[in-house]
Amino acid sequence: MALKFKEKETIVEDLHEKFSRSETVIMTQFSGLDVADANELRKKIRELGAEFKVSKNTLFKRAINGTPAEVLLDQFSGPNAVAFAYEDPVSMAKVVVEFAKKSEILEIRGGVLNGKFIDVAQIHALSELPSREVLLAKLLTVFVAVPTSLVRALSGIPQKLLYTLRAIEDQKNDNDN
Repeated sequence: MALKFKEKETIVEDLHEKFSRSETVIMTQFSGLDVADANELRKKIRELGAEFKVSKNTLFKRAINGTPAEVLLDQFSGPNAVAFAYEDPVSMAKVVVEFAKKSEILEIRGGVLNGKFIDVAQIHALSELPSREVLLAKLLTVFVAVPTSLVRALSGIPQKLLYTLRAIEDQKNDNDN
């Protein structure tokens, strides 16, 4: 069923907005992916606050113009779908890479991270990073450790001074006796 001009225009505007505000875009080829698998992938990606969209290449190409993801323009051939991450690129990359390994039908073609093209190997590397929550927890540990170490070091100075004064006092008492 052919789309009407207004419907196409609406789809292009929606996709353009998604390409514009996405921190990360992962482009996939899905030849042979059935509806149940596609819905499963959509659900997993949606749970992360991201989206997975299938559209015609002509609509993708029109929508991508003037966005940071424009570097993907030459990649559109065959049946494509695009995953958009608005906040956490690592979690979305994990889901897409895991799904691609499991299904063997979904093929990762490339992507964009903060306006820069990333190849399949870089997407796999991105998926192996710790999640945002883990990285924040590690950062918090570092922030807490520094003041704790400083307090411990500073409290040691008066203690050492006290030991030194006691040693001097003991030495004077020994000399007086």
